[in-house]
Amino acid sequence: MHAIRVATAALLGAGALALSAPVAVATGDSDITPFGFSVTPSTVAAGGKVRLQVERDHGGCKGAVTVTSGVFDTVTIRRGHSSATATVDRDARPGAEYRVTFTCDGVSGSTALTIAGGRTGPTPEPLVPRGVHAGEGGSIAGFDLKQIGLGAALIAGSLGTAYHFARRRTGEDGA
Repeated sequence: MHAIRVATAALLGAGALALSAPVAVATGDSDITPFGFSVTPSTVAAGGKVRLQVERDHGGCKGAVTVTSGVFDTVTIRRGHSSATATVDRDARPGAEYRVTFTCDGVSGSTALTIAGGRTGPTPEPLVPRGVHAGEGGSIAGFDLKQIGLGAALIAGSLGTAYHFARRRTGEDGA
């Protein structure tokens, strides 16, 4: 009888964990790729410069990266390099959002680049990023607090139910 209670509690716990596991979802902002990519800054004035960066640390992209957009000329990030700079067209529409597509080893992903309102002088070179770019294009992008809360509630509910059944049955066994 004790083995059935333990098995039930284990199955409830495993089910709750399976239901609360993060799910990778492709959103309208970026596509899921085996490599991370980014455009810095994500909002720039017409005529400004942006830094195009690809993450090669985890082996998701081994070849050259082609970066295309309707707002700047096609840029190639050479094999072994992780970034390049592009100059935004001076005639880019202020307030418009353009897609920037990164293609490497036959896999493509895209993100948005917004053109700032008004024309000013060229945007200064973006700072060289240091350290890890957590959450950029990975499987954890787009966390939803509602989903996290629902997952936590499922886990808490299943543990509470398992505890309730385990405590209730010990009294019936005469222990």
